Amino acid sequence: MDLPVMPPVLPMLAKSVAAIPAGMQYEAKWDGFRAIVFRDGDEVELGSRTGKPLTRYFPELVAAVRERLPERCVVDGEIVIAREGHLDFDALTERIHPADSRVRTLAERTPASLVVFDLLALGDESLMGAELTERRELLARELSGVAAPVHLAPATTDIEVARQWFEEYEGAGLDGVIAKPLTVRYRPDERAMFKIKHERTADVVVAGYRLHKSGPVVGSLLLGLYDDRGALQHVGVSAAFPMKRRAELVAELEPLRMDDVQGHPWAAWADEAAHEKARLPGAPSRWSGRKDLSWVPLRPERVAEVAYDHMENGQRFRHTARFRRWRPDRTPESCTYAQLEEPVRYDLAEILGS
Repeated sequence: MDLPVMPPVLPMLAKSVAAIPAGMQYEAKWDGFRAIVFRDGDEVELGSRTGKPLTRYFPELVAAVRERLPERCVVDGEIVIAREGHLDFDALTERIHPADSRVRTLAERTPASLVVFDLLALGDESLMGAELTERRELLARELSGVAAPVHLAPATTDIEVARQWFEEYEGAGLDGVIAKPLTVRYRPDERAMFKIKHERTADVVVAGYRLHKSGPVVGSLLLGLYDDRGALQHVGVSAAFPMKRRAELVAELEPLRMDDVQGHPWAAWADEAAHEKARLPGAPSRWSGRKDLSWVPLRPERVAEVAYDHMENGQRFRHTARFRRWRPDRTPESCTYAQLEEPVRYDLAEILGS
């Protein structure tokens, strides 16, 4: 491979802001795997957000890149999987598998798509120093009429359209909106863009915690919601606390600590065999490796208010929830899925135009 921009390249990033800023280019914020794609003839490499290759996990995209992208180019985009008009991040994570036979099977069963939103090189020319408006114009020209599973990401400079996208696109599983300064040059691994994400709050049961890697302080709170059957389901974690607060939480939660996990709604977590039969939190995964995910059970009596962006398949928080406050006025039994606001469904095909 001999391109004017060579792997690895870390992608340009975005910092969170509360509102959509004016005077920029706007795009949807895709919920997938960020990928820098390099093509030099038949040679293709898919680089991850960390610079490590994703190529072997998505053979169907390698073939599509050879067929649908310019012969020599470097593009920035997102690998996504769509099911029933909605992004499916769970199906995407399953694609990261060590067995080649499994990778090939999943490539047929849950094929991925590539949504392209930036152009870093074309032919013998690097575009890293070009302004966004020039890069977007060239990208739109090169991908005019491109066919699935490669898509040109929709973009607009109309802030009212961006606001409409922010409201509508969540129903298709998208994270929010990205705003890009029109004159920005490509700046790898720098937060030179802006992201505006949905945020909602929910009252959840704090039913345990994991210890922090630095010592006997709280690393993350384990959060639960009651389902229609009255079972407490693990829905995610809240983890962003100052170190002083982490230590305070250990003492604060000590009266709820259970010496024996028996009788806890998540007692099955302690059984290794249970993790083999179902996808339960608290077990090592291909993402965490051998990382210690042991936990401290608490009597499920404490309620907290947390902020979240959206739910994954309506079952758990897609990202780490943000702790807001304790809710002593709420009973644990009142913390059910019924309180969660469901976004209006929106067909992903309407966004991608296919």
